[in-house]
Amino acid sequence: MSHADLPTRAERLARPLRAALQHPWVAAIVRESAVEDSLQALHPLLSLHQVKARVVKCIAETADTRTLVLRPNAMWRGARAGQFVGLTVEINGRRHERMYSLTSRPGSRLLAITVKRQGLVSTHLHEQVRVGDVLTLGPAMGGFVLPAVLPDKILLLSAGSGITPVMALLRELQARGQTRRVVFVHGCRSPAEQIFAAELAAMPGLRLIQHFSASAGHLTPAALQAQVPDFAERATWVCGPAGLMDAMHAHWQATGITAPLHSERFAAAPLAAEPLTAPVHITLLRSATSFASLGAAPLLNQAEAAGLAPKHGCRIGICRSCQCVKRSGTVQHLHTGELSSAPNELIRLCVSAARSDLELDL
Repeated sequence: MSHADLPTRAERLARPLRAALQHPWVAAIVRESAVEDSLQALHPLLSLHQVKARVVKCIAETADTRTLVLRPNAMWRGARAGQFVGLTVEINGRRHERMYSLTSRPGSRLLAITVKRQGLVSTHLHEQVRVGDVLTLGPAMGGFVLPAVLPDKILLLSAGSGITPVMALLRELQARGQTRRVVFVHGCRSPAEQIFAAELAAMPGLRLIQHFSASAGHLTPAALQAQVPDFAERATWVCGPAGLMDAMHAHWQATGITAPLHSERFAAAPLAAEPLTAPVHITLLRSATSFASLGAAPLLNQAEAAGLAPKHGCRIGICRSCQCVKRSGTVQHLHTGELSSAPNELIRLCVSAARSDLELDL
């Protein structure tokens, strides 16, 4: 057996081995984490339950955007075009998870994520990750996908790095031979910042409209109307900055457009809780720790400011990585403004603010 074949053949044993380790008699003797560590030492792609993916290619898309092409192990269960995954890396001894849209076409043996440099993890992926490195992925998530039966007229609309899930949709449409149904409008600052420019220009049958804000201003509903007069008749998928998303949703609602508008948000919640007049106390029951808060920021931010490191991912309420049980107390949901005092309810730390003393099952 060659070294290259080792991950594939060994991964076939993962399911029965995992089942055996879960038997009470075996679990009392052997820790699953110890077996996981042994597998990692044998080969970095081996795992009982985690998706491990080796970087096989790095592509510079623009000056601040690169695509990582990944070969996953047998734990990968596939994805639909438009979905995203959690990606976990270790930086200076701390594990960090972020959400990235898959830009590869579904069904491909290789995965791809396209990352714009704009934060701690994305900078790490740009500066430190090389071909041959192994990354940890979560399962595919998200409902920003195409239906099995396509509408006759489709509008894909994106701006900036919001092009990433939209590009996956477009690649699926190309594979299905349906790009002639599509108008794709993409906004960015200048031609130098256009991600996937060469591929888009060469895609047969696609009507591509590029909107450069440095010369034409922001992409607005009025600008869209001028460039795509029949856009109100098109089923639309949109992803981009919060301003673009809010403007399009408001326009659809104000004008009564009946064509569906599907969206994917990668921006923080617009609401913010009012500061409290006196500190409240948040108690983490499992770790027997606590900290004080004035409640103006999400609980995740407050915990981090107190030196704690709760598990998290997207930081915008999508991935549920930071979800926990609130045993008691009142929180405000920062997307909706809703207050909730129900005991033993699931909350997401990244979109919840404390409005009273809290007990969290963390």
